[in-house]
Amino acid sequence: MPEGDTIFRAARTLHRALAGQLVTTFTSVFPKLNRIDEDSPIAGRTIERVEARGKWLLLHFSGNLVLLTHLLMNGSWHIYRPGEKWKRRRSDMRVMLATPKIIAVAFAIQVAEFHTEVSLARRRGFNQLGPSLLADTFNPTEAAARLRLLANEEIGAALLNQTVVAGIGNVYKAEICFACGVHPFRLVVSLSMAETMCLMAKAREFLQANVTSTSRDRVVTYTGMRRTTRRDDPRESLWVYRRRGEPCRKCGRAIEARKQGIEGRTTFWCPGCQPQK
Repeated sequence: MPEGDTIFRAARTLHRALAGQLVTTFTSVFPKLNRIDEDSPIAGRTIERVEARGKWLLLHFSGNLVLLTHLLMNGSWHIYRPGEKWKRRRSDMRVMLATPKIIAVAFAIQVAEFHTEVSLARRRGFNQLGPSLLADTFNPTEAAARLRLLANEEIGAALLNQTVVAGIGNVYKAEICFACGVHPFRLVVSLSMAETMCLMAKAREFLQANVTSTSRDRVVTYTGMRRTTRRDDPRESLWVYRRRGEPCRKCGRAIEARKQGIEGRTTFWCPGCQPQK
């Protein structure tokens, strides 16, 4: 599933391509979107801005209308010039909007909803989001307090809870815990305040490092090199994620992994650098 850095970069690219432009065509396979379009046409509206909030992407149109999308596991946004060949099958298209200069296509997304600002504030799963790690207003102390409210949950599972902070996915969960020397299967209640603050600080640091102004923005599901080690070699870009059985880059112990949480996501850690106290 795309994580917060991927969605941030996608929103940034979409905003640069679409903001201020007039919509000339809107098409969707979702009946609920089409009903809104029939009653209050999207064509003729201006795209005011595109933003990311955690793993959600929002397109704001003139006339107090917002298209809220979530990519889940396989969704992606692409942009094309008029007449340019699409890189995915047309049967994968779920939403398409065109301006005189750009065609934006959402492929294989499962969540796409129109909202006003009022209905957006009531949308379950969205209105309970914790602070976005990439927001200018992010407060690590507030985020740490939210994490500590989940006292009896395992740390790795708690970090994926988007009501704590918005944007952490399975990759960053593992990398953040490693960077702070925290075993992901410990309970949140066992964290010291220093460990809690470290987790929040590293979460923000890692996501920010992957959305720098020099990052290669792509409005597609992330397939590029995400780095937490600061090493340029793509084979050494991550500390523990998907490295089960390989030697730890710090202590040499074999990386371990097992399923965690209700969704059974695989968690990776180093038993040497992250002892289970």
